[in-house]
Amino acid sequence: QVQLVESGGGLVQAGGSLRLSCAASGRIFSINDMGWHRQAPGKQRELVATITRGGRSEYADSVKGRFTISRDNARNTMYLQMNSLKPEDTAVYYCNADVRTLRSGDYWGQGTQVTVSS
Repeated sequence: QVQLVESGGGLVQAGGSLRLSCAASGRIFSINDMGWHRQAPGKQRELVATITRGGRSEYADSVKGRFTISRDNARNTMYLQMNSLKPEDTAVYYCNADVRTLRSGDYWGQGTQVTVSS
């Protein structure tokens, strides 16, 4: 069984930084695209950033220039470096991955809370 576990969330003041991690474990053959999403209270979940296995990344306009997505294929781990955080970045952040395994498919983590105070 594949599990994705996020970590690194917390409370930070506006202008501060946080680094989120997403570690995949289980009987994994390979991981294709990975991504970070977030959901603020009362809002729909939105895509924050994605990264291919080869390292090509894309970002939502709202985070371009402030967030950086990266991954370590050998460790089956993905990261999100978040700088210049704003109160509107407050949300639960989820990671997802297209995992090749005995039951290949799209897997999601349980989420990690990021709160940015003004």
